[in-house]
Amino acid sequence: MDKLKGIYILILLFIMAVGGKYVTGNNPEDKATRIIQKFMNENQMPGLSIAVGQNGELVWRNGFGLANVEQQIPVTTDTRFRIGSVSKTVTSAAVGRLIDQHKLNLDATVQAYVPSFPEKRWPITTRQSMGHLAGIRHYRGQEMLSNTFYPKVLDGLDIFKDDTLLHEPGSKYHYSSYGWNLVSAVIEGASGLDFLSYMEDSVFASLALETMMGEHRDSTLYPITSFYNIKNGNPILAPEVDNSYKWAGGGFVGTPTDMVKFIQNIYGTSFISESALAEIQRPLQLNDGKSTQYGLGWRHQKDFWRNKIIGHSGGSTGGRAMLIHYPENDITVAILVNSGSGGNLNRLAQRIASRFMK
Repeated sequence: MDKLKGIYILILLFIMAVGGKYVTGNNPEDKATRIIQKFMNENQMPGLSIAVGQNGELVWRNGFGLANVEQQIPVTTDTRFRIGSVSKTVTSAAVGRLIDQHKLNLDATVQAYVPSFPEKRWPITTRQSMGHLAGIRHYRGQEMLSNTFYPKVLDGLDIFKDDTLLHEPGSKYHYSSYGWNLVSAVIEGASGLDFLSYMEDSVFASLALETMMGEHRDSTLYPITSFYNIKNGNPILAPEVDNSYKWAGGGFVGTPTDMVKFIQNIYGTSFISESALAEIQRPLQLNDGKSTQYGLGWRHQKDFWRNKIIGHSGGSTGGRAMLIHYPENDITVAILVNSGSGGNLNRLAQRIASRFMK
């Protein structure tokens, strides 16, 4: 009975932490806070962190709920989360850098940089792999729950490198995080450095991303959230995984603040040229001329009012992410949560952005 009572108290504290103190103001921050509190309560979400950038400045950031339900540790603006496939967008900056340095040709076959990758029926280029046009498969079965450590990027290619392509490259769009495993190997071949070293020195440090890094389960990442799945309205710890096989496509951790800084610094500094930025953001076309609305790690969409948005979503074991940027309004919203399901983060991010638009 005492154990059952303890569980009820834990759940009650969890709900109270998610709800937080109700705010009544009418400034953008207070309006956004009410939207987030309602969203979290409706979706039984343990923790959420958010940052908003506008006109090159960080205008708001906040943490809600719990980073660790069992120990009642609150989310703060410094808490790291898994950013999932937003890692692709960050990795694209490394490719842009290599383009500017004339070290990488997007339309050369991948074997020019990764000679060990098996040749297929059709040649594959880095551009096709980044744009999900190469025909490389996505996860199968329980592969996303892999708990195997891969010490090298090339080791992670063993998961899929011998598989047959799903289609002729360029003929179809088929989302593939494994395609970005191959991209990370291309970056190694073009730069002459191992992938994480290149990202740390040439991207994270150059763009002042203080909390972003590849996830290592044996490294000190504190403060980092625990990761949950929601079952019958209750947060349950997600399975332990090792994301070393997919750093480039979904294996980074960080904060929403650094996600906003990434957008602001890739636009507002000389990190890469305007031409390289346009190259990685431009939507690709299929062989038949139809647009995929996806560039090289950048997804294009429009909101309800037809405002242009670029960015990416992310899903990982026990976590989700959303990064949207309005280039015409210069507003960026980054959201990270520590649950694997519940609610539409894209819609939430757009609602938050609308509160800061003038």
